[in-house]
Amino acid sequence: MTKTLHIKNFKSLRDVRLNLGALNIFIGSNASGKSNIFDALRVLQGIGCGFTVGEIFDGKPKSATSEVWEGIRGGSSQAPFNGNVTEPLSFEIETVPFPSTPSSRGETYQIAFSKQRVVGEQFSSADEKIYGPDANLSIPASLALNSSPDDPSERPALHFLAAGIWPGNKNHVETANRFAHSLANMQRLDPIPSVLREYSKVKNASRMGEHGENFAALIQKICGDSATKDAYLSWLKQLRPAEVDDVITLEGAIGEKMFALKEGGRVFPAPVLSDGTLRFAAITAAFFQPNMPGLLTIEEIENGIHASRLRLLVELLRGRAENQKTQVIVTTHSPVVLGWLQEREYAHTFFCKRDEVTGESKILPITEIPHFNDIAKRQPIGDLFVEGWMEAAL
Repeated sequence: MTKTLHIKNFKSLRDVRLNLGALNIFIGSNASGKSNIFDALRVLQGIGCGFTVGEIFDGKPKSATSEVWEGIRGGSSQAPFNGNVTEPLSFEIETVPFPSTPSSRGETYQIAFSKQRVVGEQFSSADEKIYGPDANLSIPASLALNSSPDDPSERPALHFLAAGIWPGNKNHVETANRFAHSLANMQRLDPIPSVLREYSKVKNASRMGEHGENFAALIQKICGDSATKDAYLSWLKQLRPAEVDDVITLEGAIGEKMFALKEGGRVFPAPVLSDGTLRFAAITAAFFQPNMPGLLTIEEIENGIHASRLRLLVELLRGRAENQKTQVIVTTHSPVVLGWLQEREYAHTFFCKRDEVTGESKILPITEIPHFNDIAKRQPIGDLFVEGWMEAAL
């Protein structure tokens, strides 16, 4: 689980440090910096996947060994804060076992980029520095650096150690490999109803795509385990005003699958279901995937879902984040979602505000907004958000 995340000079994130929990919610107006947090996580995911610096930021096409990697929004040209290429972009992440305890100790990784090159990198496990500028073990320059400053093909050193290309202590290699896998094992979910209505290209899937690709194939897999199916179906039954009898998949001409619900003895295939029903079904299914990610991110979780059902969504996020080894990070504009949060979740509910002059995003837990704790005892936090009190208080 990601315990802390420190980002500097990346997009609107001039200097942001976050202490994260199992469930994390980011709120704020449009263009306040919420999505830039997700982009920062995508940079770390690309490092874990072993991509080159150019691929991490600008993407790569599908190959025989990997799927399409879309890179970050805007690519490398939009990555530096205010376009300032003289100051390195830096990312620091500290991870701990899940669930964590006050004494939990894990790995710390730092990396800095300048003009699409790695200019600093270090990796520690517990109190042992595995590599870095002042460590006894230094990665060979022939592996870590590229002779041409304009060549974006350089790979972070973590890749070479994790892959065993850089000979090192066996325990170090195993630790780096495990850590790289944890970075790569993130899932960004942005379900698109038109994609959810499609036939899946495969018959079974253990994880769906970012926009809901192979959603029906995932449902087929979920339905293959009666206990998992019953748990998933119980959530769907609470969503729909009519009683849901069953969740099924329909078969196309060549065996491809399509999502469908049974209600009152009738079958309702995905093309006739509402956008909200499909989005809720997909987000819920994400928490029952046989191949669960270590970190799941979802933007604007309320999209298409009726306000009366948002309580279910909050309960789903809370329960699944706490009861399994998946950390959840979401964004929302909904005061209704905020209204269903419990007080203990305020510490990991982050308010984002962007300075109109400097372009810098300020992101902090709502509990650190001046006078929040006193005001929240007298007024619902959803009202404080809608009325602009949080923004004004900063």
